[in-house]
Amino acid sequence: MVLVIAESAGGHLKKAALEAATYGKKTADLLGTSCQALVLGTVADAAQLGKYGVSKVLQNANSAFDQLDSQVYTDAIAQAVQQTGAKVLILSHTSTGKTIAGRLAVRLHAGLVSGANSVPVLNNGQLVVSKPVFSGKAFSETAITTDHKIISLMGNALRPELIGADATVETISLSVSAPKLRIKSVKKQEGTVPLPEAEIVVSAGRGMKGPENWHLVEDLATVMNATTACSRPVADSHWRPHHEHVGQTGIAIRPNLYVAIGISGAIQHLAGVNTSKVIVVINKDPEAPFFKAADYGVVGDLFEVVPKLTAAYKEFKATR
Repeated sequence: MVLVIAESAGGHLKKAALEAATYGKKTADLLGTSCQALVLGTVADAAQLGKYGVSKVLQNANSAFDQLDSQVYTDAIAQAVQQTGAKVLILSHTSTGKTIAGRLAVRLHAGLVSGANSVPVLNNGQLVVSKPVFSGKAFSETAITTDHKIISLMGNALRPELIGADATVETISLSVSAPKLRIKSVKKQEGTVPLPEAEIVVSAGRGMKGPENWHLVEDLATVMNATTACSRPVADSHWRPHHEHVGQTGIAIRPNLYVAIGISGAIQHLAGVNTSKVIVVINKDPEAPFFKAADYGVVGDLFEVVPKLTAAYKEFKATR
């Protein structure tokens, strides 16, 4: 059986949970088995996972799971694996998944492939998983030969597929260990889709010349329903908050569309965004390294190009 760990935030499923459900269903079909999901904490829409291929949802609504404690989560998930007899565990390659994947691999004596970007295949009876390596410059195919197998799925690696109806939600009894961490406060970004989950990202660099010009980026992001991001020099200069910094030393993202405005494309930045499905670069320097990684490029002054692009997109939306 394939067991999907469905993440939530604010009492509702994350987009990553729906992606993991679809991935789990496809993996289960490959192995000729069923796919179930485990939901920890207070989640109102857990039954929705059935629409994405999960046959049954197991939930423990203990409020102790509403805040992440990696030891508590690991204990609970390991119990669920034992109770259900699951052999394949699907996680999301998020901060939560990264925090607990290693612990679970040790606890279950399981082989782990983190950051998978495609559905596994069977090769001579072995489950083989593909993942990008060397900052997306190559791909690795790994056969998991252990009895228990753990895969974490990269965000936006596949689109959630509506293939069913709401699933039955059953309560699973888990022994919840006392947390060793005490969370005093939590600060969360509000109002926009978090960068790891965003399908469209509009990002800018030092070419903006100053924070007073950032409204150009925000205007374009608004009409495109995109999340804003920035390069490291921008965050270090305090033009934008550090949670918007994408790149090797910031947040690695994989949106369907990445628009880079006034960013030269240093290797550290490319390492965090070059797995984007489509990259559009706007830069007045025709020799900017970013153009080598771009699917589409505009050589021009961003202060002229971006307002025209925003206006054109508004006009396009008005006709639809």
